[in-house]
Amino acid sequence: MISKEALFALSLFPYLGFLWFLSRVKPMPRLALIGFYGTLVFVAVTIPAGIYAQVHYHEALANVDWLHGSAELFLTLSNILIALGFRQAVKARRAG
Repeated sequence: MISKEALFALSLFPYLGFLWFLSRVKPMPRLALIGFYGTLVFVAVTIPAGIYAQVHYHEALANVDWLHGSAELFLTLSNILIALGFRQAVKARRAG
């Protein structure tokens, strides 16, 4: 049986393929692409935060509010960039 950590690590490969494809799509809004790449920042921040929560507090990351909220901030910022990027693209398409 595959552990959830191994499954999480394996899930990065399809996402990297998704990013590779998106970076080659011509009409892809730049701000949205930055937001999708920002999701990798969220992952990069969440992994050490989870380890810190486990070692320092002997708890899962979800149970250490200040640490969990700080990590989730990066996901929120990524989602905002994605939404703003596609909003810009829709507005530009309607105007042009």
